[in-house]
Amino acid sequence: MVENKNYLESYKSISEELKHLTNSLSRIKILATLYECPKTMKDLTQDTGLSYSSVSSNMHKLELDNYVYRESSKYYLSNCMKLKIENILELNEIIHTLNKFFNILDKHLVEMIPNDSIAELYLLGQATLIESNDIDAYRTYNYIENILQQANSVRCILPFYYEKFNKQLDNLVEGDKYVEAIVYKNIFHIFKEDSNIENLSSFNEENNFLLILTDSVMILGLFKEDGFFDQNRLLVSKNKDSIKWAENLFENFKNKNK
Repeated sequence: MVENKNYLESYKSISEELKHLTNSLSRIKILATLYECPKTMKDLTQDTGLSYSSVSSNMHKLELDNYVYRESSKYYLSNCMKLKIENILELNEIIHTLNKFFNILDKHLVEMIPNDSIAELYLLGQATLIESNDIDAYRTYNYIENILQQANSVRCILPFYYEKFNKQLDNLVEGDKYVEAIVYKNIFHIFKEDSNIENLSSFNEENNFLLILTDSVMILGLFKEDGFFDQNRLLVSKNKDSIKWAENLFENFKNKNK
């Protein structure tokens, strides 16, 4: 969570400035419009729906503060203003994602995920939280089995051994599908003896995380602070940004444990 703290500190450091920029609906409209692309005064008036006098007055203030500049007949956001807006947009995405998935992130060992991936958690914004319940206690494990049955390729980080998962992975290998697994060192010998997976390596840290990445789905599971894997919750997604996040996580983790 270090990166998130850094974002929050950055936010605090510019919060007073942001209050000035965002305490006016007119300024927000103007900045949002200029963030898309440079505009003339006429464009700004039309696109924001504000009066010419309101646009002119606010643009004058923004220009004096070096937030915008004029070149020929168009207004541009300054580089510092672009960075401020990008930081706030990214921060908002991270906070939204953290709130959305509070149940799987709170009191879980999130720090096991590399910092680079923590900083990009906003890419999971379109993911879904799947939870077991009293009616379907094995919903999460059944979901994983179903996904593995449909997969054309699988890369996974496995912190524990589960026979049904191993069977599905072996079936994929037998069907000439690509399977790569990074497993916890204490169970590495089990996979070596009982699994057909050739692309097999290990990692040392206990209580890590579960990652299953197929050609179309990513699945993330975490350990709780008490050291037990949370088998009741999974973060899943078919969104391309989420899959890209999972791909980066897998490669970073793989390189770290070479």
